[in-house]
Amino acid sequence: MYNLIVLAARPHDWSHEQFIQWWRGEHADVTYPLPGLRRWQHTEVLDAMDDRSREWDGVSILSFDSREDLDAALASPEWQAAVDNVGKMRGKRILVMGEEKTMVEVDSATS
Repeated sequence: MYNLIVLAARPHDWSHEQFIQWWRGEHADVTYPLPGLRRWQHTEVLDAMDDRSREWDGVSILSFDSREDLDAALASPEWQAAVDNVGKMRGKRILVMGEEKTMVEVDSATS
């Protein structure tokens, strides 16, 4: 899998709960149609190991079969719709991309 990882923080005038609700609701609705999107995991940040990390509200990992599939999604009208939905929200984000490497498999017998 090739992933687009988004670390995001809410605008200063939004609550954490409001931001997560928007991200998993309204914004998700325009993100689901991304062409080639194979998996989307979202983690709501509820605690942090240090003070610098506490400013972040959530992490999304959007997974595609290949870099080419991600590039096609980023060039699509569906991506532009997702970007337009973010608009001038004034929050902050970090976006990084890379190839996924599974380090520990989920054991279906214990999960």
